[in-house]
Amino acid sequence: MTTTEANGDGVRAVVLVLQDEPILAGIMRDFVEEAGCDAVVVRTAQAAVRTLEERTDIRVVFADLDVRGSTTGLKLVAMIRDRWPPIELVLTGALAPDLDAIPARGVFCDKPFREGKVISAIRSFAA
Repeated sequence: MTTTEANGDGVRAVVLVLQDEPILAGIMRDFVEEAGCDAVVVRTAQAAVRTLEERTDIRVVFADLDVRGSTTGLKLVAMIRDRWPPIELVLTGALAPDLDAIPARGVFCDKPFREGKVISAIRSFAA
């Protein structure tokens, strides 16, 4: 069953992917599409915030906590949880953060990616 079928409204869930490395961004986009969702890929935390401010259809943020920029990954996801509480969080990074620092309903998927775990997390939040 695809996400579209599960939603019953004919609209695929939209996932915002935050990754600054092009190859990893492509892999993450592929996971989102395999989960039955549409991906919007951005390379900076600032672009992620701008996208969330402009779009109301983002259901999940799939973010690398190690993305370079002025906002650290955990600060960004805390901001997302505060400003856009319905948005779900699937997080990744080279090193696992203090899991208590991850906002409520956030899931951490470490690298190297376990494809099944990532796709399952996205599907569960996007359904």
